[in-house]
Amino acid sequence: MDKFLKSVSFIFHPLIMPLLGVIFYFSKSPRYIPVQIIQAKLISIFILTVVLPILLYFLLKTLGKVKSVYLDTTRERIIPLILNCIVVSLVIKKIVPANQIIELYYFFLGILVSTLACLFLAIMKFKTSIHMVSVAGLLMFFIALSIHFSININGTLAFISILVGAIATSRLHLKAHNYIELLIGFFIGMIPQLILLKYWL
Repeated sequence: MDKFLKSVSFIFHPLIMPLLGVIFYFSKSPRYIPVQIIQAKLISIFILTVVLPILLYFLLKTLGKVKSVYLDTTRERIIPLILNCIVVSLVIKKIVPANQIIELYYFFLGILVSTLACLFLAIMKFKTSIHMVSVAGLLMFFIALSIHFSININGTLAFISILVGAIATSRLHLKAHNYIELLIGFFIGMIPQLILLKYWL
């Protein structure tokens, strides 16, 4: 059980959640989008949201700005969160502008708002669970897509709901967060996506 709970935190890392949301969108969208465009979007988003943050982490570690990948202190989180805001802003401006794919535009805009909220709380010395922020935002986006496209994805929603519980349990087990940090993280991830629904749903 110990290994399983640890693996949950690593496998479902916040870095991969935006990419999962984009993959799910393209797999369920009834709109015709050329395969070449889908591939280009996926590769670009993978590079910006997964590869680049990993490289930036190693740079920060080399410079002594962070001690470990866990970012145990709120002070360590400030620079990575600022960099993530910049990365997400680039995705919004260059990869998924509103005039191309409005659903993904607002998905990433919600991610940006959530990241800014995490940054503000980190500056205020409150350690939000970024794992919960990311999975809660993904859950809300999936729910919105099921309504928007009138598709039955109850199995997927059930899996993501179970995943929310598994991630929360994992973070508690690893003593990375307490209940309040997890709960606030959940709402910080879900509420921006929920508020932005009125602009595209």
